[in-house]
Amino acid sequence: MTPESILSYTPKVLAQNERESYFENGYVFLNNIINKSVLEELFDTINEAIDESSNLKVSNEKFDLEPDHTKTKPRLRRLTQPVAHYPLFWEFACNSIITDIAEDLLGPNIMFHHSKLNFKWFSGGEEVKWHQDMPFWPHTNDSVLTIGIYLENVDNKMGPLGVIPKSHTGPIFDHYNADGQWVGYISEQEKKQLDLKNAFYSIGNAGSITVHHCRTVHGSKPNTHPHQSRPLLLNTFSSADTLPITNNPTPSRYDRKIIRGKPSQFVHMEPYQGKLPPDWSKGYTSIFSLQQKEHISQ
Repeated sequence: MTPESILSYTPKVLAQNERESYFENGYVFLNNIINKSVLEELFDTINEAIDESSNLKVSNEKFDLEPDHTKTKPRLRRLTQPVAHYPLFWEFACNSIITDIAEDLLGPNIMFHHSKLNFKWFSGGEEVKWHQDMPFWPHTNDSVLTIGIYLENVDNKMGPLGVIPKSHTGPIFDHYNADGQWVGYISEQEKKQLDLKNAFYSIGNAGSITVHHCRTVHGSKPNTHPHQSRPLLLNTFSSADTLPITNNPTPSRYDRKIIRGKPSQFVHMEPYQGKLPPDWSKGYTSIFSLQQKEHISQ
């Protein structure tokens, strides 16, 4: 759907000026949105996942581990597709205030794409270099967004999510290196086109929400806090008339499931002017391992 058609619908949660700001700047940040009791339920399940991961020595399709992860001191980078492993996460994705927010910014018919939980563990949780989401999973148009929920209070030391305002109106950047290998971030040369000094960092309380457009340039610094991790639960949605044109890097049984409204009988087509990603059907690790050069995709 186009921004104009989406804005013509009455919003459920967001004020009209917040919706307009999202389309103008490519992001919106909302402090103190998720109820404390909901956060506690999510954390109970997250702690179960952490306990399970402590038995692993290497990453798998479910858990992405930091190199120094151990049984006694687990250090997770990511829980991939929590919706596929824990019913609570799926219920939260398709029937909560974040689904209402997605509807306010995507229109009444919404399709699910994927979810992930990035932990950014304390004392060195890895940076995520500047990148855009769209080159990882291009769609037939730009009506795609990701909603993140801070599960802990987040300050400057903890690697808050940073976005470059209005970058969604610019080019789709190359996420390959000079040798034609997929690295999943924007090169130093191309970063010169970005207004990095005006980056906005989402600092806020547990239960705050970040929303960013699929073309918005974003990233985060390492977590240097001595004892507090920065878990960020992320869910990606699209308008129902917006279809992926490549394989989902982390497919699940909920891939392309309609979670609001109804399927579209038409596809909204816009030119995609970026390079296609690698063939993810051959396997995908994570943005962390790719950017840290643990694995380079051809």
